[in-house]
Amino acid sequence: MYANSRAITTRQLAPHESLESRLKRMMAAPWQRPYAQHSIAAFAGAERLLQAYQPDFPSGLILDSCCGVGLSTRQLAQAFPSHLVIGVDRSADRLSRDHGPLPGNALLVRADLCDFWRLALEAGWQPERHYLLYPNPYPKAGHLKRRWQGHPVFPTLMALGGRLELRSNWDIYVQEFAQAIAIVTGQPAPEVEPHDPQNQFLTPFEKKYHASGQTLWRCTAELPYRGA
Repeated sequence: MYANSRAITTRQLAPHESLESRLKRMMAAPWQRPYAQHSIAAFAGAERLLQAYQPDFPSGLILDSCCGVGLSTRQLAQAFPSHLVIGVDRSADRLSRDHGPLPGNALLVRADLCDFWRLALEAGWQPERHYLLYPNPYPKAGHLKRRWQGHPVFPTLMALGGRLELRSNWDIYVQEFAQAIAIVTGQPAPEVEPHDPQNQFLTPFEKKYHASGQTLWRCTAELPYRGA
């Protein structure tokens, strides 16, 4: 495959200097934005599906957040056949693209994750694994608030627990995310390491960046469940 994806260009050469102060403010005053009605409806549908499907997959729940067109959800479901895998994305267009039938242990849900994660925590969801694959890095230094680690929902993401894995083609994003995990949870920052997919690509982005000769990065953290 030929690809020429542009590498990340930015003046930010290290994790953001305001990351810790921002996270501590968010932890001191939990985010309480009202839920959108469409988010409530989407989660209610997902909750019904979870209750219906979960007895058939006793090994637990895997969340594939920002799943895009759902290729990663399909592959994760194939890799973990005894788990229920739920892919969540806010784009109806991406989720509607035809990539063949879903495995029997996979579901795709359209929802805003800023609401979905909070509703999941309130409902007591405890994913065994949680994937965040190639989020938009927003590489300008002024865009920290748009990154997951700079967003008010980040403490909720941490509270859901499980084995959380982030992948990106920008090493600073992953380093920053790892630092944010340490700040919010109090546990050591997870290691940031290069990732070689060995032609087992979970997402189109992973395949494209790898084919462009870019180094891929990831961090993985074991997080305790911190729900009510």
